[in-house]
Amino acid sequence: MGRHGRQAQSQNASIAENLASPYEISHSRSAVNVASWLERCARNRPRDPAIFHGSRRWCDHGGLAARVSALAAGLRGRLGVAPGDRVAIVMRNQPESLVAMYATWWAGAAAVPVNAKLHPREVAYILEDSGARAVVVSPDWEAGISEALVGMARPPEVLRSQDLERFASEGSAGPARASPEALAWLFYTSGTTGRPKGAMLSHRNLVQMTLGYYADVDAVRPDGRLLHAAPLSHGSGLYNFTHLARGAAQVVPESGGFDAAEVLELLEAHGHVSFFAAPTIVRRLAERARETGASAPGLQTLVYGGGPMYVAHVEDAMAVLGPRLAQIYGQGESPMTITALGRADHADRSHPRYFERLASVGRPQALVEVAVRDPDDQDLPAGEIGEICVRGDVVMSGYWGNPAASAEALRGGWLHTGDLGAFDTDGYLTLKDRSKDLIVSGGSNIYPREVEEVLLRHPAIAEASVVGRPDPEWGEVVVAFVVARGEPPAIASLDALCLEHIARFKRPKEYRFVERLPKNNYGKVVKTELRQVIAAAGDAALGSAP
Repeated sequence: MGRHGRQAQSQNASIAENLASPYEISHSRSAVNVASWLERCARNRPRDPAIFHGSRRWCDHGGLAARVSALAAGLRGRLGVAPGDRVAIVMRNQPESLVAMYATWWAGAAAVPVNAKLHPREVAYILEDSGARAVVVSPDWEAGISEALVGMARPPEVLRSQDLERFASEGSAGPARASPEALAWLFYTSGTTGRPKGAMLSHRNLVQMTLGYYADVDAVRPDGRLLHAAPLSHGSGLYNFTHLARGAAQVVPESGGFDAAEVLELLEAHGHVSFFAAPTIVRRLAERARETGASAPGLQTLVYGGGPMYVAHVEDAMAVLGPRLAQIYGQGESPMTITALGRADHADRSHPRYFERLASVGRPQALVEVAVRDPDDQDLPAGEIGEICVRGDVVMSGYWGNPAASAEALRGGWLHTGDLGAFDTDGYLTLKDRSKDLIVSGGSNIYPREVEEVLLRHPAIAEASVVGRPDPEWGEVVVAFVVARGEPPAIASLDALCLEHIARFKRPKEYRFVERLPKNNYGKVVKTELRQVIAAAGDAALGSAP
């Protein structure tokens, strides 16, 4: 046994002794901390697997709790991280991502998981806005984080994921006690202003989200597995609690992301596997399974969401993977919990409105109220289109440091999602449009203004307007309509400008140079007309980006 193995075994014994001490989360009925689920697993099932790295068992629950407790002690003792502080995590998926998250909560702090695909400047904004005390990065982000910290008045301490064990201190205290309303997860989601907003998710929110999964999405077996093929900074990471609370294990692919061949291999190696995926991932997995003849025997449930899913693609995926799909509709502000379309709905082809239901996002989950409302916040009857509003204990308390946006989003005690939809007479909700012009590409949210602002930095660009175009692969892709100052600039120069300032996935895939943009009497660009131009063009390229 190596040094790290002996250290983990020693820490495991230390924490096992401590779990019987008075310092534990159950000391106060009013206290709650999602890290207490790990503490319970370490007490009740210390030798059961907790994390697999690919098909290899990486650690058991006892060992995971020991690592987490020691890292939490290091955060508190060496960095002075106190309850309520924020710890950012900018990492590709790896086992240490989960260790960093759990240690943050164990220390009583709030996690700020950040999409590792973002540009360093975008990460810099999140770090500054959140006031992160520390940031944990994976090896691929060492150069990027240095760029992000340039010019920052109060830069956070940087911890490399490969150094976490050396940074950890000998620690055996249980998870910090926390109020149910204490901030646990600061979920940054892009806003219409082009600046991300931090949705404040409490321990209560995350507990309610987890219970909602059990009630409306899927059952979790103690010997089940949760596969993280999508980023831990978003939906896949939020779902970690569904398996942690049941003492089940989690699987992190060795690639650190989605690779269809690797996922199919893991579905051979593991049993009772569930995972969350954007529609793009579902389609690519189904295509790979068809090509190779794989049957994905270990798959229990593939939960999809985060973007539009065409009925034809759902049918295609079920033809290959079987009736093992479920859909959820949620937002960062109401994490993973607004509606659900379960496996039974996907499988019930005998229903006379089967295809209409398959095109919906299902029915409201049990722990929330969902309404479709008019501009005066009056409920609309079935069949009429309005804004989707939701309330319940899963809904955020507001946006970090942004009371005006919080008041607007939560007016009247309801979260106003900005999405438009309609109920049918059976209570199934169908999304119609996004009132905020949100573009969802490959499961990632893109707001037009943040792209437009970058394009307008180009000296040869007078005006720019960005809209989404339906795409069978990505759900939507970004199209930029551009008014040039004289001769249109080279597309390569526009691409280079975008790549300098925003994440690659936000870069326009098509550009169309026009003499003028359609505007109303108030000078506002009429984006519906731009979408009509795209629809009229059909499959013809509008000037593809290389």
